[in-house]
Amino acid sequence: MTIDLEKLAAVPSPIPPRSAEVERGVADSVAYLGSDAALHSIERDPYWPKWNSPWWHMLLLHELGEARQIPSRTSAAMAARIDRLLHLFPIHPSDAPGADTQRDSACHCALGTMYPVLAACGIDVERTLPWVKPWFVRYQMADGGLNCDNTAYLQTGECPSSMVGTVAPLEAMLLGGAGASEQRAFATRAGGFLIDRALIHDSRTVHNAEERGAAVAWRALTFPRFYFYDVLRGLAALVRWAEATEQRLPEAAAATVVNALVERWPDGVVRVERQAHAGMTTILPTADRSPSPRAQASTFPLLDAVSRLGEPSEALTRQWSEARAGLLRLARAGRLVT
Repeated sequence: MTIDLEKLAAVPSPIPPRSAEVERGVADSVAYLGSDAALHSIERDPYWPKWNSPWWHMLLLHELGEARQIPSRTSAAMAARIDRLLHLFPIHPSDAPGADTQRDSACHCALGTMYPVLAACGIDVERTLPWVKPWFVRYQMADGGLNCDNTAYLQTGECPSSMVGTVAPLEAMLLGGAGASEQRAFATRAGGFLIDRALIHDSRTVHNAEERGAAVAWRALTFPRFYFYDVLRGLAALVRWAEATEQRLPEAAAATVVNALVERWPDGVVRVERQAHAGMTTILPTADRSPSPRAQASTFPLLDAVSRLGEPSEALTRQWSEARAGLLRLARAGRLVT
C-alpha cells in the first residue's frame, strides 16, 4: 500500500481556536502547580494518584504546548523527586529487596512522558537525571520495544513488547536529534519496532495477549495522550524518527494510518474520538506509605475540557499537520520508499 501524496498535500492546516473553558482550565492547572499543595503532593508521591496530581497537570499542559507556564519550582521539585526513585526497573525480587515497586520505581512510559515535559520546562534533563536515557537502552527488548510489565522480561521463547511501553521512550530519545551512538541505536531499533507493527498491529505473544484487545481502540484518536497510544501518536513518532535518524521510511509502514486519517479528517481538523483515561482506578498515596485500596481515578477541569468526545482538538490537529508536513519532506528527500 502507498500513500496518496497529492491528497496528503491538499489537506488544509487550520488550528481550532481554544474555548474559554480550556483557557480557564489552563489557568486553573497553572495555579494549582504553583501551590504548596502541589509541592506536598510531589513530595509524597511524584506519580500517584491518577489523574489529578501534579504529574498529570504537567503532562497535559505540555501536550497543549504550555509547559512554559509550569512554575519552575514545581518542575525542579518533580525532577528531584523522580531522582529519588529507584534507578532501575525491578524484574527479579532481588533487584530491589523491600521496595514497593509501584511507589518506589518508575516505568518506561512514565519516564518517557515526563522527560520531554521537564526538558520543555528548561531543565537540563540529561544532567539532572543522567540515568534515564541509559534506562531505556537497558530495558529495550530484542525486537526494539519495551514493556512496563516487569514479568514480560522473564518470558522465554517470545518477546512480549508493548506499543504503550515503547512510544513514549522513543519520543524522549529523539529529543534534540538522534544523539550519541547508544541513543541512536536505541532509536533505530525502536523505529524498526513501529515499522514492523505498521503502527496498528498488536503483539502476537501469549504473555501480551491483552494488547490484542487494546489494539482495536488504537485507531480512535485520544486526548490527552498521557502514556496512551493511538495511531496518530505512533505516526508522529515514526516521522520524527525518520527525520532525526535520516532513515528511510517504508510507505507500507504508515500508509494504512495516513490514508485513513486523510479520509477521516479532510478539513484537517482532528476531533477527540476516545477517552483512554476514563474509568481507570488509581492508588491513593498514604502519608505512612501503608497499603491503600485502589479507588476511582478523578479528573480536573482542564482534563475534562480537552477530552470531550467529538470536540475539535487543538493538540491533535497540530500533530496531524506536523506529521503531514514531515511526510512530505521525507517524500521530497526521497526517503519515503516503497
